[in-house]
Amino acid sequence: MCYSAEVQEDYRWYVRTFGAKIDIADFVRLYTARLSDKNIRIGKAMDAAFMDPKSDDERKVKSLIDEYNTSQSAKLEQELFKQKKRLADAERALQTKPTKKAQEDQRIATDKIAWSLAKLNDLRRTEPKDKDLRIFPGWYAPVMICEGGERTLKPMRYQCRPAGKPAFYDAKYPGTYNARRDNLEGFWKNQFGHFHGIMVVNSFYENVSLHKVQQRELAPGEKEQNVVLQFKPQPRHDMLIACLWSHWKGKGGELDLLSFAAITDEPPPEIAAAGHDRCIIPIKPENVDAWLNPNPMSLSSSYAILDERERPYYEHAMAA
Repeated sequence: MCYSAEVQEDYRWYVRTFGAKIDIADFVRLYTARLSDKNIRIGKAMDAAFMDPKSDDERKVKSLIDEYNTSQSAKLEQELFKQKKRLADAERALQTKPTKKAQEDQRIATDKIAWSLAKLNDLRRTEPKDKDLRIFPGWYAPVMICEGGERTLKPMRYQCRPAGKPAFYDAKYPGTYNARRDNLEGFWKNQFGHFHGIMVVNSFYENVSLHKVQQRELAPGEKEQNVVLQFKPQPRHDMLIACLWSHWKGKGGELDLLSFAAITDEPPPEIAAAGHDRCIIPIKPENVDAWLNPNPMSLSSSYAILDERERPYYEHAMAA
């Protein structure tokens, strides 16, 4: 399963590369909702695309980002003040009468101060880093779909909640950020052949057992150890990953949700040899429009696009 990926998040890139239009209203709605919903996670790279706004709508998004960052900064400053006081109190107590509680307060406060400072520095950072492109399940990313006959870019959550299903599906089926190819006509039957999208990825990450990476059996008494591998296509390039998406409509005050899942299939030999049993599917550029405009009466055409995929060699390394 692709649990994390580095994603192309600059909407202007999609406009230049695919002639796509941006559904700016959906971006405004998402950034507005983030101000009051702590569960909405947006990568720094998607924010960065709006730092040089060209229109009133883009300026609106930037103002929402600035408001959010100011709020987050204030919360972190408050936490820093609280933990610095806790640390000072603990150190005074340790000078007079050392106790287990004072030692524990000192340790916890020191860790939380370091964490808060790191978060503050990252929040205020303006220079881009590769990690800014990385998304995880539950995070939002730009997804290209076809709407009204046009390639359109929308922000969607990387964990699909199928339309009509209850919100608790997020917890009941936590792995719905990926859609297995062998279940497209099962669990995903209302999306496959109807709602297709593309996520642009230049590398992805997988959890793998160390002994499988080393191509050996567990030694007697050895416990299984997890490592994270980063897979990069060679030569390095942006891959057009086949996805399914859904527009879940809220009721009783619940907000609507746009969400998606990346389709996965059996892995190529080099990924299997590295110890992982699934792989996302990069489709060929010439199949973009056919993929985004599926015929529900001809699922074989959609399967054919998945079969006629790009087949790069995936180089892997331990993730930093």
